[in-house]
Amino acid sequence: MLPTTRTPAGVRDRSGRWIGWGFLAPVTVYLAAFYAYPLYRNVELSLREYTVRSFVQGGAPFAGLDNYRTVLTDPAFGSTLTHTLVFTGASLAFQFTIGMALALFFHQHFPLSRTLRALFLVPWLLPLIVSASTWSWLLNSDSGLVNSALAVVGVDPVNWLTSPGWSLTSVIIANIWIGIPFNLVVLYSGLQAIPAEVYEASALDGATGWQRFWAITFPLLRPVSAITLLLGLIYTLKVFDIIWIMTRGGPTGSSATLATWSYRLGFGNLLPEFGPGAAVGNLLIVMALIAGLVYIRIERRQQLR
Repeated sequence: MLPTTRTPAGVRDRSGRWIGWGFLAPVTVYLAAFYAYPLYRNVELSLREYTVRSFVQGGAPFAGLDNYRTVLTDPAFGSTLTHTLVFTGASLAFQFTIGMALALFFHQHFPLSRTLRALFLVPWLLPLIVSASTWSWLLNSDSGLVNSALAVVGVDPVNWLTSPGWSLTSVIIANIWIGIPFNLVVLYSGLQAIPAEVYEASALDGATGWQRFWAITFPLLRPVSAITLLLGLIYTLKVFDIIWIMTRGGPTGSSATLATWSYRLGFGNLLPEFGPGAAVGNLLIVMALIAGLVYIRIERRQQLR
């Protein structure tokens, strides 16, 4: 019988380490190429005075924090930040509330519930340009379906997309419609993970539907709800397509957010302001980062309890 040879433990450890790095390398390269470098490039843009010529040929002078001062002292910054917060807050509140209600509704497992739940995913699956164009047609002042329905019940037409008082509301409505399916899917998955025995025990104790929701469903869904709101916040902060297609941030900046303002500064003017545009984009990144840190802090507190 041939003697067996054993590989030394140190060699096995080094081999396993190299295999681990081999699996990790593609992800590292991907993150560096598509996340780290664009982020570095955006920060570098915001710290220099770029023109079209220097953007192509290089040699832009260093400006320090001047671009950030320009953005923060711009008269449009206050209103644009307010629009961003209102757009994000209203979208998240309605998307989460409606998504939760629908998740509880479909959790009853009635006939055709799977078919109806699948139909609710259609807004999420459609390209954003199709969804935004559809809402632009629905809310058209002259021939839109919404104004036609209002006329039937005797309500005067509303200039949804061309009125400063209604343009932000219009894009919020469209964004809520698009975001509801995401909340529905994630919250429904969370409901599926709650043991049925818990509900059976509460029913034997005589708990009503509202009591079961506030005492069982909502507390057990808290981790799922937190990550749903965080992902929704990060996505909504950077929404650009819907607003740009429907209103282009107008009229007179009444529906402009930081995302559309950043694009307008960098690409929407005859003389592009790449530095201030990149600075606004970095402010959005900082807002999303703060939200992520708050989420991590809250989760750590929950684990320590």
